Amino acid sequence: MSSTTAAQVIRCKAAVAWEAGKPLVIEEVEVAPPQAMEVRLKILFTSLCHTDVYFWEAKGQTPLFPRIFGHEAGGIGEGVTDLKPGDHVLPVFTGECKECRHCKSEESNMCDLLRINTDRGVMLNDGKSRFSINGQPIYHFVGTSTFSEYTVVHVGCVAKINPAAPLDKVCVLSCGISTGLGATLNVAKPKKGSTVAIFGLGAVGLAAAEGARIAGASRIIGVDLNAKRFDEAKKFGVTEFVNPKDHDKPVQEVIAEMTGGGVDRSVECTGSINAMISAFECVHDGWGVAVLVGVPNKDDAFKTHPMNILNEKTLKGTFFGNFKPRSDLPSVVERYMNKELELEKFITHEVPFSEINKAFEYMLKGDGLRCIIRMDA
Repeated sequence: MSSTTAAQVIRCKAAVAWEAGKPLVIEEVEVAPPQAMEVRLKILFTSLCHTDVYFWEAKGQTPLFPRIFGHEAGGIGEGVTDLKPGDHVLPVFTGECKECRHCKSEESNMCDLLRINTDRGVMLNDGKSRFSINGQPIYHFVGTSTFSEYTVVHVGCVAKINPAAPLDKVCVLSCGISTGLGATLNVAKPKKGSTVAIFGLGAVGLAAAEGARIAGASRIIGVDLNAKRFDEAKKFGVTEFVNPKDHDKPVQEVIAEMTGGGVDRSVECTGSINAMISAFECVHDGWGVAVLVGVPNKDDAFKTHPMNILNEKTLKGTFFGNFKPRSDLPSVVERYMNKELELEKFITHEVPFSEINKAFEYMLKGDGLRCIIRMDA
């Protein structure tokens, strides 16, 4: 994009959600120029993540409409601050301001300024939306709103990546795949030869399994209520499959029997309270670590006996796989470029932007893992 259009309003197509659970409508929207600390991006590829569907349905969440969803994407920057026009970027639903205590800590990626806020539908700079139709504001979603040919994002939520990386593949790293991968590699940290249990074999759980495969785990036990997922899971290194419905005792007892006392690590990717308890209780005492990834309903709570903690089992949580978006995502892209991380197997469908509602249908039916939406088609 030339510098002449950088300060002007752009008219482009966007998929607008006018009300909860209703099909998105492709509309012509006006995208205002970026303000201080913002960048306007041209989105080339976006993908549908379960979080988009969750907030579009707005069953357990605050409804905010009309809204432009989308947060897993790849695009090209228009050029501000440390980005040059034409840079290849991944917009991310959480950010890294590089100034706050979290950003300055090696141990955290939860930026005070830019961490996820699902209820905010406007930009931080002035509390206004950059999208409108005939003067009516259209709300943003998690600071990204990638279901639009152009979007405006805080510069701290943009990771600049290797321009040689194919955006139609690495766009899935801007949310789900990095979350699961990092939960294993950065938080659970299984040693070579160890045993790992993965609860939930959707895209995030399979990314957690991929992390266990990369780490050299000897056994990766997949736990899911849907037996159809096991064949697919083998491609991601899952060696055994447990369906809790097949057993008349808690799944943590089944796993303890299979592994001589419990797995070394477990990663929970469902958001179900029962799965969280099972994931914690199925790790071996003395050294077992369980990592929670799944997002629970807002009123949930779970209980476990304190002896589980006293017996030296560890329970950890993670947010976006403990990756700092701007500092760490470029190296995750390099893992794909050097063939260590396989992304193709996560991408099961592709649709043109005009058929974006098909991506929602696939996900609601539980078909496939990731559907890439091509913005130019």
